[in-house]
Amino acid sequence: MNWAFDITLKNRQIMASFLDRFSLEELNKVPDGFRNNIFWNIAHLVVTQQLLTYNLSGLPMLIDDELVNKYRKGSKTENDVIEEEVNLIKGLLFSTLEKTFEDYQKGLFKEYQTYTVTTNSTLTNIEQAIEFNNFHEGIHLGYVLAMIKSL
Repeated sequence: MNWAFDITLKNRQIMASFLDRFSLEELNKVPDGFRNNIFWNIAHLVVTQQLLTYNLSGLPMLIDDELVNKYRKGSKTENDVIEEEVNLIKGLLFSTLEKTFEDYQKGLFKEYQTYTVTTNSTLTNIEQAIEFNNFHEGIHLGYVLAMIKSL
C-alpha cells in the first residue's frame, strides 16, 4: 500500500501547487460549463478520502461535518472562500493523508462497510478504498486542469 499512498501524495502536491499558484479570484471562479471551481475540487478530495476511509470503516473522521457537507459528492460551490479556508485545506491535504497512512500501518482499519461507488464498483475493504480514492483524485485533477485552461 506504500505505492498507493505515494500516488495520493504526489497528486496532492500537484493540487497544493494550484492553491499557491492561483489567486483567490481564480480559485473561486466557476468556469462556464462547470458546477464547481478549482478550490471545491481540491477540498472535495480531502472530504471524499475521509468518507471512503474513516467513515466507511466506522472510525471518526479527521475533519468536521461542516467541511463534509460543503464539499461532499453532490454539493456545489455556494460561496467564495477566503485565504484562511485555502490554508486550512492546504494543510488538510497532507495531514489527513499522513494520519491515514499512520493509522493504516497500525492496523486501525479493521471493519469496512461495503459501498458501491459511481463507477458501479463495490468497495469491500480499506485497501480497495485507498486504491479507488486514487482513481477519484485523478478524475478531479483532470477537472482542475480543464478549469485552469479557462482562466
